[in-house]
Amino acid sequence: MDFIWYILTGALVGLAVGMTGVGGGSIMTPLLLMLGFPPHIAIGTDLLYAGLAKSTGVYLHAKKKHVNWKVMTFMAAGSLPSSLLTVIWLSQYDKPDHYQEILTATLGVMLVTTAFVIIFRKKILSISVKKQQTTSTNKSENLKYIFFAGILLGVLVTLTSVGAGALGTALLMLLFPTMAAKNIVGTDLAHAVPLTLVAGIGHIFLGNIDYTLLAALLIGSVPAIYVGTHLSSYIPNKVLQPILATALMGFGVKYLFF
Repeated sequence: MDFIWYILTGALVGLAVGMTGVGGGSIMTPLLLMLGFPPHIAIGTDLLYAGLAKSTGVYLHAKKKHVNWKVMTFMAAGSLPSSLLTVIWLSQYDKPDHYQEILTATLGVMLVTTAFVIIFRKKILSISVKKQQTTSTNKSENLKYIFFAGILLGVLVTLTSVGAGALGTALLMLLFPTMAAKNIVGTDLAHAVPLTLVAGIGHIFLGNIDYTLLAALLIGSVPAIYVGTHLSSYIPNKVLQPILATALMGFGVKYLFF
């Protein structure tokens, strides 16, 4: 019976991702915590799930030439080593119980940040457009910034499974205002997949994966993402995203202060 509930959880997240475009980690991890999974299992399993579930999307975006590989490489050059170093740091603790508070506090910060990114997405986009119109972009300088941003993302995503999507997209919009929207989505996804896979594999070595849960989530979410994508044309984002942002804000405050 539990397996059915896990499939339904995957389907619910898949529908939300398909309808809103928001990364699954920010929705999946709080739901798994509500189901009673300890933070290290919820985060580790979600990371591996995200890396596997999104892999097909990278292939499709790459085939359509929607990925800026140079920008993606600079992001990954920062994020992948920092992810590995974060896993090594966590491995120094004797038991996962000893770093649970670090995971939940960081998760709270990332959920609140993701909620703000959703709420102010249009504002971020308008800043990006204004920057494109009024300034000449120093690409080499921005590549340096995205490298350092990647370092921070690597640490935060490994600790929380949140941020590779929404936060990565916001950073690309601000640092590369001339990049087309489809290329921002493709580049962010191309970066998110190796990052979540590396972090997820790191959590395998930490013993933080529930494989039964992982299988159920994949079974439920993959078809649901397809259905959600089609439903998105009938339910406007201006209705869905404020609801989602409010829920994430609530979860974030809970894990930060309670």
